[in-house]
Parts: sequence; C-alpha cells; structure tokens
Amino acid sequence: MNHTTGPVAEIRDLRVEIDGRAIVDGVNLRVRPGKVTALVGASGSGKTTTGLALLGEYPPGARVTGEVHRSADGLVGYVPQHPAAVLNPARRVSALLHDIARPQVRGLPRAERRTAARELVLRSLSDAQLADGEALLRRYPHQLSGGQQQRVVLAQALLLGARIVVADEPTTGQDALTKSRVVGQLAAVAARGIAVVLLSHDLDVVRALADEVLVMRAGRVVESGPVERLWTAPRHEWTRRLLDVQRAAAPRDGTGIEAAQPLLNVLNLTAVHGRTTVLRAPHLALHPGECLAVVGRSGSGKTTLARCLAGLHRDHDGEILLDGVALPRSLRHRSRTQLAAVQYVFQDARASFDEHRPVLGQVARTAVRLRGADDRTATEEASATLGRLGLSDDLAHRLPGELSGGELQRAALARALLARPRVLICDEITSGLDTVTRRALLDLLAGLVGDGDDLSLVLVTHDLDTARLAHRIAVLDAGELVEQGPTGRILAEPQHAFTVSLMNATAHLEAGSRFRART
Repeated sequence: MNHTTGPVAEIRDLRVEIDGRAIVDGVNLRVRPGKVTALVGASGSGKTTTGLALLGEYPPGARVTGEVHRSADGLVGYVPQHPAAVLNPARRVSALLHDIARPQVRGLPRAERRTAARELVLRSLSDAQLADGEALLRRYPHQLSGGQQQRVVLAQALLLGARIVVADEPTTGQDALTKSRVVGQLAAVAARGIAVVLLSHDLDVVRALADEVLVMRAGRVVESGPVERLWTAPRHEWTRRLLDVQRAAAPRDGTGIEAAQPLLNVLNLTAVHGRTTVLRAPHLALHPGECLAVVGRSGSGKTTLARCLAGLHRDHDGEILLDGVALPRSLRHRSRTQLAAVQYVFQDARASFDEHRPVLGQVARTAVRLRGADDRTATEEASATLGRLGLSDDLAHRLPGELSGGELQRAALARALLARPRVLICDEITSGLDTVTRRALLDLLAGLVGDGDDLSLVLVTHDLDTARLAHRIAVLDAGELVEQGPTGRILAEPQHAFTVSLMNATAHLEAGSRFRART
C-alpha cells in the first residue's frame, strides 16, 4: 500500500530541561504515515519524554524549547510502559472500552447502537491479540496480567482511531508467541497508513518491525538511519555496545541443586479469580541457592503463581510450605520473619512506590520495618545496595516520578534485597530495561543466587533468553503447569507442544524476520 511521504508529525530541535538538567537535548524526529520509527537506548535516555512530546505532554516543571508539529488529523494514541497507571481500577474492561466506542455509533438508530458499540469493542480486543474477549470484558484491570493490561490499552488506542500510535515498550512482559502477534498487529496498523513510534529495549522486535531507528543516549540522538544499516554497519560506539550484549549467556548448570531439601514447596495449588480457575500447579519445588524461571504466555498464570507464593493472592487451595511449614495464604497473617523471607519485586515498579517520598527513604524503610535496623544503618545499606544496582546518590534522593521505568525497577529490587530474603520473586523485572542494563542486572541476579547465602530466586519472565539464567524452568499454559525441568533440557529438548511453540516463536523473532514488505 502506498502512503503519502509528508510527515504526519515532526519534532524539531526539542530540548526538555528539569531543574537545569537536560533530559532531552536537541532531538529531531519525523513521523511518516505507514512507517515505524523506533527510538532505542538505555533507561533514562529520553525515549519516553520524546514520545510524550508528540502528545504535548511533558514532566511537571519542565522547561521546553523547540517545536512539535502535528497534522490536522494527527490524533495520537499512547500505549504506556506501565499500563495499570492509565486503567481505572474501579471499572471493568467493558466500561473502559465502551466509553470510547459509544461516540462512534451515535449516528446509528438507537436500537443498533449497543450492538454496534460491542462489535467495535470486541474487534479492538481481537486486533490487540486478546483472545476470549467476552470473558475479559467482565474483569477489572487488577484481574489481568501485565501483558493483558498492556494490550487493553493498545485496544483503546486502536478504538480511538489514532493516526499516530506511540507504543512505549508494547511487548514488555509478553511471551514470544504474543510478542510476535503484537508485532504483527503493529505492522498491520502501519500498513493501514497509521504512523507508529516504537519506544523499545527489545532489539529483536525493533529489527523485525522498524523502518527507521534513532539511537538515544543521555537525551541526545547519537545515531539514526534505516534499521538494516544500523544492524549491519553501526557507526556509534553505543549502538555497537547495545547490539553486542543483545544475546544472553548460555543456560546454567543446575547439577546437584535438586539433591538438597526444597526450601519452598508448592503442593496441589489451585487459584481462582472469582469463580474462574486460573492456575493449577500440582507440585513445584524451589531449592536453596536455586533460580527457577516461570515462563508462559501473558495470562497463563505466571503472576498469579508468584502472588500466591508471596501472600498477595489468597484465593487458592493447596499448600505453600517454607522449610516444611505452611505459609499463611494472606500477607496480613504472615509473621515479620515470614514477610522478610519471601520478597516480591513487581513488574510495575512505579505503582509500588509512594510518589511523594524520595526513593532512598522508601528503600531503607524495608530494613527498618522487617529487620529492626536503625534509620542510619538502614539508609547507609540502602545507598550501598542502590549503588550496586547502578543508581547514583543523586537518583536515590529523587522522587519516583523523576526516575525512568528501568531505574525504578532496580530501586524496587534494592528495596526487596534490604529484607535479606531467602526467596526473591522477580516478576518481569528486566522487561523495561535496555540490553546493556538488562545484562548487568541478570549478571547481578546470577551472582546473588551463587554467593553462598542460599538465596533462591523465582524469575517470572516471558523471555526465554532471560530464563537462561535459571537452573530450572517451569512452563505454564492457560493456567496449567505443563512442563518443568533443567534449563538446558527444556531449551534444547522441550517435550510439551506449547513449549515447542514458544521456542519456535523465539527463534523466529531472533532471526529478524520482516513482518511486512517495505513500501
């Protein structure tokens, strides 16, 4: 399909300053209809600020210079990295989408409006790769996985009829199969003449989907050009570094770990949302010093399993044993020792911080509350731990809203580590990080479970490359535990058909297959 060559939006020499510090500095961007323009770079490089400028939105108190132009019909839809922040928790999905659909059917006879609006809603859910739309419409946002929440927001943007879609990490928290489908859908959106601005750390997705790529670092564009040129002949050192660390390390050897007595045992676990069973796990064990990766599609039950372990989802039967002692189902009924022993790092780190208090104090509070440390000791330990995770003192003293998504994820990990847990549950904590930062964080996690302190890690992830960190992998599909075993065996010789499909989808993305013909 041919599209006009004139830009539907353009940014010229954009500079955004906060307290005299430039977070975007001299950025130029041309957004063309039917084309995908990708912005890549480390967390805090200015990608999201640049993307939001297309909507005319800037951080509070920002000083903005430069120009942002949109065409007369340049309605912009935004899919944020943290979807829960823009979904009303008190309203069902059906209400959220019908509010957008109703104005579009006002010209129809009254008797036809309800049916027409519902058809629009269901079509938008299908376009966003959300199966079983009828059942999903009855749920509230908190009853959806992070990936499902993200796709609901994508459905809202599609339903609005946006001419530009700014997609901020649209495949974050999604398995390889769903990722491929979302990428395919965004390609189809572009094929209809809609401009897509993709903000992403996932370089496989960028290569598969983008026409043009802008590489950002410290608020500046350090390199730009056609996607294939950047991949085959990168000119800037930072671009080369991003590409060099794209692939994860080889699978870990878990020999000998399973010989130890389990630290955490899951027996006959059945979890529900309302009257719907969403998870069945007959048996799952976690051993001292072991990393267990839990993988599967968005909505497969990964986060529900993690929340059950942490006492955040009480609607379940069966037992969860720590050192052979049953843990109370609810967080409220667990002792301080039990709370410290099992710590949870959320996928949406922003929602887990108080936006009105500096990050350092919130991290330090964990040591005070769960270990009885005094304020000075806790603050010193919090500062040191944040530093190990790559967050400077300057960042630590800022409010959460002044940190990028990736920076907040590392702060959330630091907060959990201050409890000195025995079981650390990480729910998609690398999904908002660039390749360099993700590799560094995975190396740190690998060190944590191998330093002799018998810390065990439950790594909830959609990304099989991230799962390579683990000693063992458990695979969930549609709420069922379908396969588990040593990482090397699962990745090399998967037994279940669903696991095989995950491997195939991952290989397809890594190959850099083009999802649409160039126009």
